[in-house]
Amino acid sequence: MNLETGIRWMELFNEKVQNEKEYLTQLDTPIGDSDHGNNMSRGMTHVMKTIEEQKPETFNDLLKLITTNLLSKVGGASGPLYGSAFMGMMKAESTAEDWATVLKAGLENIQKRGKAEKGDKTMVDLWIAVVEAVEKDQLTHELIDEAVEATKPLKAKKGRASYVGERSVGHIDPGAYSSGLLFHAMLEAEAK
Repeated sequence: MNLETGIRWMELFNEKVQNEKEYLTQLDTPIGDSDHGNNMSRGMTHVMKTIEEQKPETFNDLLKLITTNLLSKVGGASGPLYGSAFMGMMKAESTAEDWATVLKAGLENIQKRGKAEKGDKTMVDLWIAVVEAVEKDQLTHELIDEAVEATKPLKAKKGRASYVGERSVGHIDPGAYSSGLLFHAMLEAEAK
């Protein structure tokens, strides 16, 4: 991915987060802290402001800027997890042969930070599905939506949602949903 495409990706992700801020909060209310929408909105506002002010010169500079802002400006678990994802991507980007490898490095960093595995009802469930699809060059909007929806019947085993046990069943994981927005934006940015 080049710098221009990366910036477009973040612009689209920011638009989606701002438009869906209330819904992200609704998703987080029954199984979390009710803060996912506000946290993601605040973080992405800072990311966009910093891109404008600092004008990164390379895609790696952009990933570094995103990492720093998400780690410092997003509260709750989202900041460290998204920050870790972009940090992993940043480290892999300079040497990776393909985009799937970069995304996989992001996923691995999320798992290192959050200790979540597939089936734990976290953003990891979505990231695994996306990485596998990108490796096969089969990522679609439908696949993203299906992977988000697939978190609904799961019982949360990690994060705040795990505290409510069985009551987490029947709810979409907020982190998976916001990650879905990230990857919808990625597909749209690449398509331009």
